[in-house]
Amino acid sequence: MEKTKSDGLDLPIEKKEKSPISLQIKSWIKAITLPIIALVLCEYLVRTGHIEAYLLPAPSSLWASLVELAQGDLWQHVYTSTWRVFLGFFIGSGLGLLFAIFVGLNKQAEEFLEPSFSAIKSIPSLAWIPLLLLWFGIDETSKIILIAIGAFFPTYTNTVAAIHGVDRKLIEVAQVYRLNYLATVKHVILPAASPGILTGLRNSLSLSWMFMIAAELIAATQGIGYMLSDGRETSRPDIVIIAIILLAVLGKITDQIMKLFETWLLRWRDTVK
Repeated sequence: MEKTKSDGLDLPIEKKEKSPISLQIKSWIKAITLPIIALVLCEYLVRTGHIEAYLLPAPSSLWASLVELAQGDLWQHVYTSTWRVFLGFFIGSGLGLLFAIFVGLNKQAEEFLEPSFSAIKSIPSLAWIPLLLLWFGIDETSKIILIAIGAFFPTYTNTVAAIHGVDRKLIEVAQVYRLNYLATVKHVILPAASPGILTGLRNSLSLSWMFMIAAELIAATQGIGYMLSDGRETSRPDIVIIAIILLAVLGKITDQIMKLFETWLLRWRDTVK
């Protein structure tokens, strides 16, 4: 609120607040500014010959390639990769959540399991692929297991840390109200740890897409990772770029879905405030 002098008096002048719609439009404009600049610059460099088209196609030419792929089996590749990601994510993050709750609430379990999980977590994703191919072949099982491994550890790590980070005063309050162990876990510990748990789930979903690409680049006949490999082998940078854009769009959509789920699940925080 600003003040202005009138007849020796300081009169407040209220600033008009911008509407939520105008703020959202301004936010969208800021968000697309950098991509538009990059596209225009890329188009200029390719059209003027500073970058060879066989290395980086002009953005305007990608639309024709996208239409060509869409008339073929593009959507089958998208569907195949998406269901692999979600199946591996649900298996891996589900197991990670169960083990994390068990370890986070049980000191003995933590002493037995934590050293092994920490060692396994340090193994690079590509190191699993030869072993999984030996055990399960090139079928779907090896790909789903690799994605599940990628989804397991972010959920496990964040959930254990969130449970250990619960304020001890909350547990003391539960003891004052004479809540039993299961009631304390259900009504106090898990709700207090839920922000950290949901952060782990979002990280797991992001890593699931990364592990999916690793799996499909090595052994697959369908999927976005296969498109990347096929584009490289046939010297089609347009296919590679379209696959990368698809990954960015799908990753953003799934992350936004998780963010909306997180907002809905943590709506109780607004009432507390």
